[in-house]
Amino acid sequence: MMIEKFNKAIQNSFFTHLPLDEQTFIRKKSLELRFSHQEIKQIIDMARDLEMWGEKNLHEIFPQHPQKKVVFSRLRKTYEEIRNRPNSYENFTLKNIPKEQKFTFKTESKDGFGLGLCPVASEKTRCCNLMTLDAVESCGFDCSYCSIQSFYNQNTITFDSGFADKLLNLNLDKNKTYHIGTGQASDSLMFGNREGILDALFLFAKNNPNVLLEFKTKSDNIKYLLENDVPKNILCTWSLNTQTIIDNEEHLTASLDKRIKAARTLADKGVKVGFHFHPIVEYEGYLDEYKKVYERLIKEFKAPEVALVSFGTLTFIKPVIKQLRNREFRTKITQIEHTDASGKTSYPDSTKVEMFKHAYESFKEWQQGEDRVFFYLCMEEHQMWAKTFGYQYSTNNDFERAMLSSYCKKVGTEYLL
Repeated sequence: MMIEKFNKAIQNSFFTHLPLDEQTFIRKKSLELRFSHQEIKQIIDMARDLEMWGEKNLHEIFPQHPQKKVVFSRLRKTYEEIRNRPNSYENFTLKNIPKEQKFTFKTESKDGFGLGLCPVASEKTRCCNLMTLDAVESCGFDCSYCSIQSFYNQNTITFDSGFADKLLNLNLDKNKTYHIGTGQASDSLMFGNREGILDALFLFAKNNPNVLLEFKTKSDNIKYLLENDVPKNILCTWSLNTQTIIDNEEHLTASLDKRIKAARTLADKGVKVGFHFHPIVEYEGYLDEYKKVYERLIKEFKAPEVALVSFGTLTFIKPVIKQLRNREFRTKITQIEHTDASGKTSYPDSTKVEMFKHAYESFKEWQQGEDRVFFYLCMEEHQMWAKTFGYQYSTNNDFERAMLSSYCKKVGTEYLL
C-alpha cells in the first residue's frame, strides 16, 4: 500500500531528475517513515533545489529521528536556512551550460502583430504602461532567471514573415507619444538585421517621430547601428549586471566590458542610451560589486547622454520555477527567501529596500539639473518608491507622463499627451 502511494506521489515530479543515489534514499526514507503524498513531493523539490544550488545533498542534511513529523520539520527548517542565507558564488560550479549559441531560425506568417501592453504589467505594481512589440520570438541567450523560456521554444528563433508590412500599416494616433520596446520576447539587437528586422524598425521610427522606440539588449551587436543613421527617437538600452552574475547566471551574453563599450560607442555617435539593472541579485559582497558598476557608468558617461536607469530584482511565478527545476543545470537564482510580491514571489521588502536605495543613492550625480536622467523601479509595489527613492507616483499614468516627458526632452522631440 505504501509503495503504491509513493509511486503515485512521484508522478509529475522531479524524482527522475535526481541522481540515482538520491532517488534510492528518498524512496527508502519515504517508505520507512510513511511520509504523506505532499511531504514526498516537497522532499523531492527540496532535493532538486539543493542539487541545482550546488549545496549539500538531501541525504547529507537529512535528520535522524524515529518520528515522521520531527524529521520533516527539521528537514524543512534546515532547507529554509540554506535557502535564506546570502548566496555565495565562491565555490559554485556551472553544469551543462553550452559554450556557444545553438538555435534554429524559422520564418513564418503569423496571425496578429504582437503589439500590446507589457506582459508583466500589473495593477498591483507601479507600471510605466510600456507597449511591447514582439519583433522576434525567443532568445539565443540563456539567462537562468529568464521567463521567456516558459513561453517559447528556447532553441527556435521565430521571425514573422509579414512583420515589415504590418509595421507599415500600423495606424497610431499622431497626436500621442508612444513608448514601445522590442526587448520583451527576445533580445533587441543580438540578431542584428536578420530578416530585415532592423530595416523595418528604423523605417517605423522615421515615419513615426511620436514613437519612442527602445531597443533593450545584453549583446554588443551594434554593427547595424554604426553603419546606418539612427533616428533620434530610438533609445538603445543595456541590461547590466555584475560580472559575477553574468558569469554564473547570464549565460552566452556579452561581458560587462563589452556591453558598456558598445553603449559608449553608440553614445559617441549621438544615440541616447540607458541602463537596466534588472535583476539586482543579492549575494555575498553584492553591494560593493554593484557599486563599482554604478561608479564606472558615472565615470564613462555624462548625464546628457543617458535617458534612463531602471532597477528591479528577481520575481517568480510558479510556472517559471517549475521550468527552472526541469532544467539540467545549476543556478543560485531560486535560492532566495521567497515572499509574496503581488501574486508572485521575490525577496522580502527589507532586502529590496537595501538594494534599491543603495543603487539610487549611488547615482546622485545624475539626478540634478536640466539634463538629469530618469530613474525608475520596474514591477515594484507603489510604496517601494517612497522607501527607496523618497517619492512615488500616485498612478501609473502619472508615472508614464513623467517618463515620456523626460525621454522626449532628452532626445529632442515634442511630448504629446
